[in-house]
Amino acid sequence: MNLTPKQLKILQLIRDSRVRHGYSPTMQELADNLGVSKVTVFEHVEALIKKGALVREPNKARSLSIADGVALPDEEQPLRFPLVGKIAAGNPIEKYADNDELDVMSMFGTSVGSSGGGTFALRVDGDSMKDEGILDGDYVIIRRADTARNGDRVVALLPDGETTLKTYFRESDHIRLQPANEAFEPIIVKDCKVQGIVKGVLRNY
Repeated sequence: MNLTPKQLKILQLIRDSRVRHGYSPTMQELADNLGVSKVTVFEHVEALIKKGALVREPNKARSLSIADGVALPDEEQPLRFPLVGKIAAGNPIEKYADNDELDVMSMFGTSVGSSGGGTFALRVDGDSMKDEGILDGDYVIIRRADTARNGDRVVALLPDGETTLKTYFRESDHIRLQPANEAFEPIIVKDCKVQGIVKGVLRNY
């Protein structure tokens, strides 16, 4: 897919906003970040939709999302993952902006393998998942996804705008986000937004 540098940056901004907040930035927010006019951003967004890189829900604000199967260049670099931010594994906390990268090569060497498309990293903050071997300070490798099956370990955006890392269970009339530490209670919500599914855990000693 032939994309301009600004179009790639728009995709990255939309991805990061959806991971952190559950919704895409406005045209004005994109324009402010890129230092261009809103008209220019609109033209880039329309081009990205025509190229099949972006999807927009009609008549809904902040609904831009990256199309299925589209991986950004920073998600395809061998042994490098975009480090999007921190994720709560205790009480939920608001996520913070972080435009760094997790370089697996420098931490673990070449035997780990390379990343797949649509993959990013989060640093774990808390110990509510310790009984599943996910410890405070670990890095979890997340596959971008908006649906999950029961038993998946997910990044979940809660209705109050906070995010947490838990095991997902959809039950009769609610969703249970189950910790793996008896000191923590499950989080019970009517609904939540799945931001991604844990595919691996990395630890630097």
